[in-house]
Amino acid sequence: MKISLIELFEESVRKYPEKVAVIDKERQATFSDLHTKALQLASKIIALGVGQNRPVGVFLDKSIESVYANLGILYAGDFYMNLDIKTPAERIRNILQLVEPALIISTERQIKPIAGIIPETVQVILLDTEDWTAEVEAGEIIARLSTIIDTDPSCIINTSGSTGTPKGVVLNHKSFFDFIDWAVDTFHFGDDLVMGSLSPIVFDIYSFELCMLMAKASTLVVLPAHLAAFPAKILEVLEQHQVNFLFWVPTIMVNIANMDLLSTFKLESLRTVWFAGEVFPTKQYNYWHHHLPHVTFANLYGPIEITLDCTYYIINKEIPDSEPLPIGYPCRNTDILILDDDDRAVVAPGVEGELCVRGTSLAMGYYNNPEKTAAAFVQNPLNKAYPELIYRTGDIVSLSDEGLIMFKGRKDNIVKHMGYRTDLGEIEHVIINTLKLVKNGCIVYNQSEKQITLFYEAEQEIPVSEFRLQIGKVLPKYMIPTAFHHLEQLQRNANGKIDRLFYKKEVNG
Repeated sequence: MKISLIELFEESVRKYPEKVAVIDKERQATFSDLHTKALQLASKIIALGVGQNRPVGVFLDKSIESVYANLGILYAGDFYMNLDIKTPAERIRNILQLVEPALIISTERQIKPIAGIIPETVQVILLDTEDWTAEVEAGEIIARLSTIIDTDPSCIINTSGSTGTPKGVVLNHKSFFDFIDWAVDTFHFGDDLVMGSLSPIVFDIYSFELCMLMAKASTLVVLPAHLAAFPAKILEVLEQHQVNFLFWVPTIMVNIANMDLLSTFKLESLRTVWFAGEVFPTKQYNYWHHHLPHVTFANLYGPIEITLDCTYYIINKEIPDSEPLPIGYPCRNTDILILDDDDRAVVAPGVEGELCVRGTSLAMGYYNNPEKTAAAFVQNPLNKAYPELIYRTGDIVSLSDEGLIMFKGRKDNIVKHMGYRTDLGEIEHVIINTLKLVKNGCIVYNQSEKQITLFYEAEQEIPVSEFRLQIGKVLPKYMIPTAFHHLEQLQRNANGKIDRLFYKKEVNG
């Protein structure tokens, strides 16, 4: 019985010490290299007096360094919180104030944008200025790991929050073990997996790739973020390193289809492709399927509050361009409840309800946020006999005649945009309350155009460039609206509130 994810990594290091674990542009690191660096870092974390089961921030781009930073934190008996180096400093400040990490790991160059906002109580390790010659205190590391239990946290993943401060979702070792076991058993992954890693380190997809590196000695090929604008370059790297597994958000796959790049790049080594995070238009999926008939494709679904996804659909039949892709069936050891507005179970095909989840995969809650945790992780209304939490996703689904789960849309104001779970209320809060750019505003999402759209009241029209400049100082690029509509007065409903349904219909028909 394994308890800590690090036990998986130890086993992989023993089996394959000289196997390449990470390919980062022109650099490579073996499992032995990662092991040495991670232990050295863990020793430093412990020497700084960081207690066990504490959050440790990582402010690095995706690289060999970020991988061994995450491993080192786990070796120290702590849990990592990866931060986006492209996120505006103000948002990082909000995260640091909420989570209060014991330590931040970065480099001398990368720490500069946030150096002035790090609280005095938070220590810093700069990987490029540290002395790495000191002896590793292996005994202390072993002692700390011996007291870890599988329900201790392994990481925090920050997600959008309606008050302007992201919520820190806490995931534990046990839930990752559960998902890894399901993935390996269902897709028959061996020790030859080569992963084309495109997701940012703040995504749960990256955390899964890290888990596969630990569990199956998989090789992680870093695809630099800037390559997202050059899909052909990405495909070149996939062919160069004979990548055989992808777990991507559909956006880049849609671009590759629209550019007809698979007519040039055959990706003969590719065997399995997972996609998740947003709806993949069936027309573009069919392009991939028809060009790569040797590949197994799977549509996965799950919010950040689930480790990692809770439903899947291995696409084993032809689906017309005009029909949506199912999100399928529950993963093993996960139960999906579909509840109507009166919290009754929906069982009839075609009837819509909210998708709710129960099982090991549930996150532990939101860090330092008991109120929002209690609102989202609630007692199962179908079980009156004993305590049993479910997570209410806010996603509306229905069952097909075949019993497949079909995604219909969002119940509330949270959308998946460019692969990021984005709270439209947070964007409104920043524009109206933080930046005070407009008197009133309403953010809605245009599903067909994939656009965050702002309707706003102001005495005169504000240049789009000014909006983008100011909002970009506080929110990451993916949260900046792409369509702006100036109005003298926003439509109100009978209660005097802004009529959001009216504007949703304006952009979605």
